[in-house]
Amino acid sequence: MPTKHVKRRFVLDHVAQRFEPGRKYAEREVDAVLKEVHEDHAALRRYLVDDGFLTREAGIYWRSGGTVET
Repeated sequence: MPTKHVKRRFVLDHVAQRFEPGRKYAEREVDAVLKEVHEDHAALRRYLVDDGFLTREAGIYWRSGGTVET
Protein backbone atom coordinates (compact mmCIF):
# COMPACT_ATOMS: atom_id res chain seq x y z
CA MET A 1 0.00 0.00 0.00
CA PRO A 2 1.30 3.44 -0.84
CA THR A 3 2.23 5.56 2.16
CA LYS A 4 1.22 8.87 0.58
CA HIS A 5 -2.46 9.48 1.26
CA VAL A 6 -3.30 10.68 -2.27
CA LYS A 7 -1.81 7.57 -3.86
CA ARG A 8 -3.40 5.29 -1.25
CA ARG A 9 -6.85 6.82 -1.91
CA PHE A 10 -6.40 6.13 -5.62
CA VAL A 11 -5.63 2.46 -4.88
CA LEU A 12 -8.53 2.21 -2.40
CA ASP A 13 -10.92 3.69 -4.95
CA HIS A 14 -9.85 1.01 -7.41
CA VAL A 15 -10.34 -1.74 -4.79
CA ALA A 16 -13.74 -0.34 -3.74
CA GLN A 17 -14.99 -0.86 -7.29
CA ARG A 18 -14.97 -4.61 -6.56
CA PHE A 19 -17.98 -4.03 -4.28
CA GLU A 20 -21.42 -3.47 -5.74
CA PRO A 21 -23.11 -0.24 -4.58
CA GLY A 22 -26.29 -0.95 -2.62
CA ARG A 23 -25.31 -4.49 -1.70
CA LYS A 24 -24.54 -5.52 1.88
CA TYR A 25 -21.64 -7.86 2.59
CA ALA A 26 -20.77 -10.04 5.57
CA GLU A 27 -17.22 -9.59 6.85
CA ARG A 28 -16.17 -12.97 5.45
CA GLU A 29 -17.34 -11.88 1.97
CA VAL A 30 -15.36 -8.64 2.22
CA ASP A 31 -12.29 -10.58 3.36
CA ALA A 32 -12.63 -13.02 0.46
CA VAL A 33 -12.61 -10.15 -2.05
CA LEU A 34 -9.75 -8.35 -0.33
CA LYS A 35 -7.58 -11.49 -0.07
CA GLU A 36 -7.49 -11.49 -3.88
CA VAL A 37 -5.91 -8.02 -3.76
CA HIS A 38 -3.57 -8.01 -0.75
CA GLU A 39 -2.36 -10.57 1.78
CA ASP A 40 -3.06 -8.19 4.69
CA HIS A 41 -6.80 -8.06 4.02
CA ALA A 42 -7.57 -6.83 7.55
CA ALA A 43 -5.44 -3.70 7.09
CA LEU A 44 -6.93 -3.12 3.65
CA ARG A 45 -10.45 -3.46 5.08
CA ARG A 46 -9.56 -0.97 7.81
CA TYR A 47 -8.20 1.53 5.24
CA LEU A 48 -11.39 1.21 3.18
CA VAL A 49 -13.55 1.90 6.23
CA ASP A 50 -11.35 4.69 7.60
CA ASP A 51 -11.25 6.50 4.25
CA GLY A 52 -15.01 6.20 3.71
CA PHE A 53 -15.08 3.69 0.86
CA LEU A 54 -16.86 1.06 2.97
CA THR A 55 -19.14 1.50 5.97
CA ARG A 56 -19.40 -1.10 8.72
CA GLU A 57 -22.20 -1.70 11.20
CA ALA A 58 -22.73 -4.83 13.29
CA GLY A 59 -20.41 -6.90 11.10
CA ILE A 60 -22.13 -5.88 7.86
CA TYR A 61 -20.33 -3.81 5.24
CA TRP A 62 -21.53 -1.79 2.28
CA ARG A 63 -19.88 0.46 -0.24
CA SER A 64 -20.28 4.08 0.74
CA GLY A 65 -17.78 5.86 -1.47
CA GLY A 66 -15.55 5.77 -4.48
CA THR A 67 -15.98 6.03 -8.19
CA VAL A 68 -18.99 4.30 -9.72
CA GLU A 69 -18.60 2.98 -13.24
CA THR A 70 -21.63 3.63 -15.44
